[in-house]
Amino acid sequence: MAERVAGPEIERLVQLLARLPGLGPRSARRAVLHLIRKREELLGPLADALRVVNEKIVPCSICGNIDTSDPCTICRDARRDPSILVVVETVADLWALERAGLLNARYHVLGGVLSPLDGVGPEDLTLASLIDRAGAGEIREVVLAVNATVDGQTTAHYIANALAPTGVKVTRLAHGVPIGGELDYLDEGTLAAALERRTTF
Repeated sequence: MAERVAGPEIERLVQLLARLPGLGPRSARRAVLHLIRKREELLGPLADALRVVNEKIVPCSICGNIDTSDPCTICRDARRDPSILVVVETVADLWALERAGLLNARYHVLGGVLSPLDGVGPEDLTLASLIDRAGAGEIREVVLAVNATVDGQTTAHYIANALAPTGVKVTRLAHGVPIGGELDYLDEGTLAAALERRTTF
């Protein structure tokens, strides 16, 4: 059994960081050592930022984004086109599209995808509020920016069928998104091509 080389507080920090995506125990240990070396300029400010975010973070009651205010910054932005609604699976996907800066629209976060094998049905997602938003009269186009996975496409078909009675135009991302690809891992150029060539669903 390996001996503990640091106090329990440092070990706990390493263990917590190791739970983050893309970080294993070795990377977490290196990150902690770097934070300790840069204690004044990194560790203290990081601890403060984490505390503030933990206290203030809230989900947006309109779109499902996470922010420190409700409604979120995007929903409060009067410069955005209220007639276009981009539907994404997760907040990570919303942020990926925002980084690309290609569409000045509003969003709707589903909170996942339909997956019968995993026990995820329509009631587990924000589909009811999406249908309400689309049917309220302000939205002309719903862009389905879901991942090109089997569950993503199943969810897209479900949404298209559910929105059919509203008369809203339903489009989806086109060229550039590979089958099985996830939005958060795509570069801005790929996302740009997909948004520009979106097609009617």
